[in-house]
Amino acid sequence: MGLTAGIVGLPNVGKSTLFNAITKANVLAANYPFATIEPNVGVVEVPDARVEKLAQMYHPKKVIYTSFEFRDIAGLVRGASKGEGLGNQFLSHIRSTDAIVQVVRCFDDDEVTHVDGSIDPLRDIETILIELIFADIEVIEKRLPKLKKQASIKTEKLIAQEYELLTKLLNHLKDEMPIRTYPLNKEEKLIIKNYSFLTAKPMIYVCNVAEDELGELENDYVTQVKEFASKDKAKTVIISAKIEQELQSLDIEERNEFMNEMGMKTSGLDQLINVSYETLGLRTFLTAGEKEVRAWTFKEGMKAPECAGVIHSDFEKGFIRAETIHFDDLVEAGSEAKAKEKGKYRLEGKNYIAQDGDIFNFRFSV
Repeated sequence: MGLTAGIVGLPNVGKSTLFNAITKANVLAANYPFATIEPNVGVVEVPDARVEKLAQMYHPKKVIYTSFEFRDIAGLVRGASKGEGLGNQFLSHIRSTDAIVQVVRCFDDDEVTHVDGSIDPLRDIETILIELIFADIEVIEKRLPKLKKQASIKTEKLIAQEYELLTKLLNHLKDEMPIRTYPLNKEEKLIIKNYSFLTAKPMIYVCNVAEDELGELENDYVTQVKEFASKDKAKTVIISAKIEQELQSLDIEERNEFMNEMGMKTSGLDQLINVSYETLGLRTFLTAGEKEVRAWTFKEGMKAPECAGVIHSDFEKGFIRAETIHFDDLVEAGSEAKAKEKGKYRLEGKNYIAQDGDIFNFRFSV
């Protein structure tokens, strides 16, 4: 499943430095606005100890982790919704992502300029939020007059529902509230799905702190962001983008030693990847054998045939059954043979809802 998170923020908050660390790429990170114009794309592996364990058990020829795509999107400035800076180009890049990762500057440094002249995380968050809200308002205001004419025809029930819902969302946005904070039911989510509203996308706030503040008690800037995020139904991750970039230049032993010295149990990047994964309601199923051990991404709530379709559309079309064992049961048994002896292998049909950590062998006929 191709899922993406767009990394956004005001100019010079550490977006491209973070992206460099994520992808180990040499993306331009310059101390001036719009150093990034086209969205740079990087695909990263999702850390998963289960894959490593299965590789030890099966000794496969190939080991493949599931992946997640991050896009480094150009810095936004106040007035983007009206064409300032890169304007609509920036907004269109965000519209094509599944989630938004907003990097917020939570450190003081006189040598790194701020586009607004001072450090104020909440002002920075508000700047981007308002621009995204304005963009969504514009979409709704263009659509409502057309819907109003169609909604006047009594037979057009769905149109009337859409008109009523968009009117409510417009008022919500005008109160400077993102759509993700509006209590939408399943039917309403389907109605607005094709609009790709920017403020409906899940948001993750990344607090970029100074190197010497990582691992200490959170500073006032971070506290402010966390309090705001809790109201915004969003998660936060605290990192030092510079340290994360340094970590990627080290080999595994040096990296572990450096992290121990810094008191880091896991890297900030691993935290960000996992939080992004969780925020989008993503889960992992596994396939294992002598040829390949592999992790696959699926959405929570998907049934076995849909998971089969993640591997290949023919698997879903011709689905017969899924030979299934959970990772924990396999590890506890010690081998497939012993797991079968203990009755841990199951045959699941079309209505089985996949669980995180299921190991599947799909049977199909086309």
